[in-house]
Amino acid sequence: MEKVVLAYSGGLDTSVILRWLVDKGFEVIAYVADVGQRDDFDAVREKAIKTGASKVYVEDLKREFVKDFIFIALMGNALYEGRYLLGTSIARPLIAKKQVEIAEKEGAQYVAHGATGKGNDQVRFELSYAALNPYLKVISPWKDPEFLERFKGRTDLISYAKEKGIPVRANNEKPYSEDENLMHISHEAGKLEDPMYSPDESVFSLTVSPKDAPNEETLLEIHFKNGIPIKVVNLKDGTEKTDPLELFMYLNEIGSKNGVGRVDMLENRFIGIKSRGVYETPGATILWIAHRDLEGIAMDKEVMHLRDMLIPKFSELIYNGFWFSPEMDFLLSAFKKSQEAIDGKVIVSIYKGNVQPVARFSPTSLYDQDLSSMDVEGGFNSVDSKGFINVNAIRLKAHNLVLRQKNPFGWRKEIENV
Repeated sequence: MEKVVLAYSGGLDTSVILRWLVDKGFEVIAYVADVGQRDDFDAVREKAIKTGASKVYVEDLKREFVKDFIFIALMGNALYEGRYLLGTSIARPLIAKKQVEIAEKEGAQYVAHGATGKGNDQVRFELSYAALNPYLKVISPWKDPEFLERFKGRTDLISYAKEKGIPVRANNEKPYSEDENLMHISHEAGKLEDPMYSPDESVFSLTVSPKDAPNEETLLEIHFKNGIPIKVVNLKDGTEKTDPLELFMYLNEIGSKNGVGRVDMLENRFIGIKSRGVYETPGATILWIAHRDLEGIAMDKEVMHLRDMLIPKFSELIYNGFWFSPEMDFLLSAFKKSQEAIDGKVIVSIYKGNVQPVARFSPTSLYDQDLSSMDVEGGFNSVDSKGFINVNAIRLKAHNLVLRQKNPFGWRKEIENV
């Protein structure tokens, strides 16, 4: 029998897919990626075996996820369309990477996933497979005509599961789709597809409402080295975390109980369809804000402005599934160079959904307090500014003269009308 490694979650879709592949004559190896979702992995493993898997891999990827993906994305200030911290997107290349490794270890000819034909995940998985091992064949049932003919929707999936003795937990308790990992949880589809529907508190599961958050601020001191977080200190109770995984989980804990990181937005999928996503990203929100603030004191102006021009492209590459690509290698090299002096600490005040930097220090600071002072001359000769302004005004004066020659009367009014 030909082997296929299936990215398996234990949910309705991937359970049906697992059995469907077995029925088609494949030996199915189920692969479960633990990226921090709150699942009973023993139960998932048992269900996969009962459904027909010949073997089950449950891989703990949390530490690698934090160090090599989350921290790297935050180092580059990744933010898709100005709001989304890319919690789902950044996990997919890691999941695919481990899946390819298992396929190679098992001598499998195929890899499979349960992503739909309308979404982004199909692209993220399959582009990663192609980049990491182009010889593997991909089975994507939700784009397979035979599978689509057999399963028109959820009702068909449930009927098949009951027929094959696959345990089903089908209910309307949460009539929308969720994806959870250590970085975030997303909520989409179902009743959330109506952009006028305002989600109530039953939708949210990681964060409390800012209205119900504690009535006192939490002060955290976050330390960075080369743009990567290395230590967090709670200035109230003295809690200190230095291990990358423990550090990030602690920030999640603090952010969650203070209502940090909720986003409700309409975004543009790679394939051109708009979709609504409701996200909870507590710890990463705290780190993004603190890191950006530290750059303000330690990063050169022109480097910062050039880097900021690249952030939308960097975020787009992550969102669209191009983590393993030559353009991503190029951008990451540039970003890592820009972070060589981003060392120091930032103190943030966290209060009822807000994260506000209130103090910062860097041993590589470019800030000169005397030079910036409004009260101290600090070695700066203000007379020099006269020539600086005159030089920068030359082209503006020239442009003015051209406009006057073109239309001596009412040239400014003409521009305003345009």
